[in-house]
Amino acid sequence: MVQKNYYLLFILLFTTVFSAQAQKKSYIQSLEEPNEWVDSVFHKLKRRQKIAQLFFVRAHTDKGQAYEDSVGRVIRKERIGGLVFFQGGPGRQAILTNKYQALARTPLLIASDGEWGLGMRLDSTISFPYQMALGAIQDKELIYKMGLEVAKDYRRIGMHMNLAPDVDINNNPKNPIINYRSFGENKYNVATKAAAYMKGMQDGGLLVSIKHFPGHGDTDVDSHYDLPQLNFSKARLDSLEIYPFKALVAEGAAGVMIAHMNIPALDNTPNLPSTLSKPIVTGILREELGFKGLIISDAMEMKGVVKHFKDGEADVLGVIAGNDILELSENSARAVKLVRNAIREERISMDQIDASVRRILMAKYWAGLNLKDSINEANVAAEVNRKESLALVQQLANATMTLLNGPGAIKALSVAKRTAVISIGTPGITTFQRELGAFYKNTVFFSLDKTANANAVAKVMRDIKGFDQVVIGIHDSRTRPGNGMVLSADLKLMIKDMSKTNAIFALFANPYNLASFAGIERSQSLIVAYQKEDFMQKAAAAVIKNQLVPTGKLPVTVNEFFKYGAGE
Repeated sequence: MVQKNYYLLFILLFTTVFSAQAQKKSYIQSLEEPNEWVDSVFHKLKRRQKIAQLFFVRAHTDKGQAYEDSVGRVIRKERIGGLVFFQGGPGRQAILTNKYQALARTPLLIASDGEWGLGMRLDSTISFPYQMALGAIQDKELIYKMGLEVAKDYRRIGMHMNLAPDVDINNNPKNPIINYRSFGENKYNVATKAAAYMKGMQDGGLLVSIKHFPGHGDTDVDSHYDLPQLNFSKARLDSLEIYPFKALVAEGAAGVMIAHMNIPALDNTPNLPSTLSKPIVTGILREELGFKGLIISDAMEMKGVVKHFKDGEADVLGVIAGNDILELSENSARAVKLVRNAIREERISMDQIDASVRRILMAKYWAGLNLKDSINEANVAAEVNRKESLALVQQLANATMTLLNGPGAIKALSVAKRTAVISIGTPGITTFQRELGAFYKNTVFFSLDKTANANAVAKVMRDIKGFDQVVIGIHDSRTRPGNGMVLSADLKLMIKDMSKTNAIFALFANPYNLASFAGIERSQSLIVAYQKEDFMQKAAAAVIKNQLVPTGKLPVTVNEFFKYGAGE
């Protein structure tokens, strides 16, 4: 009887906790309700302090004490709304966040870019696969789980908002800034995968900011360095670029980040970035799409926005346009002063400022900043490198594996036969080779660095003549898997020649690079593994060991041979 009562009590407690979590209103829903904490904080703020809530400044834990102290002075003196953390480490960031929150009269909303998790900015943390690879996955539940894990990591080190996911449609292979950060070229695939990631994070108690509205995918200019122009009709933009934003706004996105792009069809003001355009920010996003959440500018220090609007005018126009949060102003103190002047000149209404401040304060309440608390500074690194997260990384990698040209050559492999495993693009023995060598016991490894000349290539070609089966890994050694992978002409000729044999290929690089390998479309079996990391090499090796059935589908069109949706 006692045991039964304990069991019933456990069920009751579990149900209560689960119901409380399930019933927590979303940030968007919370905006509709009165809130005493928001009201009390709002009424204590003077005009200058309200304006300062709109500004989020850059923070680092890798720039030394003087830099950290300078940010602390800005927090104390200017009473800004929040911080955007960049490079550093998780333990250091937790400690510094505690110090910064202690300096703040109004709690700071802490954000960072984490498109693939904390590892996008911080050392000693987990990097999940890039969004291009995730675009290949057919089971969106895995991406939802990734969102939950990223939310745990963010909250563990005191962050409240992830400036992600990227919902740009990468329909321009030459895009220098989005590319592998996009889920791909298909608007439905992008919207579905982005929604799964977003929901996971928001269900995990993390605010998000989908980006870069109204769509940064079809440009060949990097807005960090110049102002891109999109010369498409409103109908095209509305049906394609804006589609994922519409879909995710309808599904409750907490925030939307605005891109720095000139779009004449939406606002024909010469050289005006979308960030500073009231017809785009307020007219389209706020009014046409009915978005009620936080509107966030892309970094206001980028050349795409300050090139034509200097000396703080960009900040003023950003507020006029309808942005709630302006991140990384060149000079936040100057910006606050200029916005105050603009209010006196009736260029901006105080009602608009008040509405933005209330949205920001409600975000802080929703994130739990109404409760005074500090981050536990012990065991931070261990607790953002959880076993379950690492296991999920491998599950995600496994689900990305995309097999082109059929499985025949892989199924024909035999553990008894002499096997050559060649790594192209890297000088040392790779994880891919070791994984295969442990399974195919009669294996010899060969390596050819990315600059290998004709003599080096010829030697390997001679040495492998006596082997029964050949597996070739093509590795991009760069930090990020962009286009323009560098391999010598002799290596490309080798790839072309080996594509005529029964050799099996695995590409650990951005799939767009396939276009530079003439003849590879004739290969017997080709695995696209998207990036160089060990978890991708293990997954590709598992496919070649016939231990993993590849289910990924190509998220972009490479050329006439490799089109969107290809995959066994």
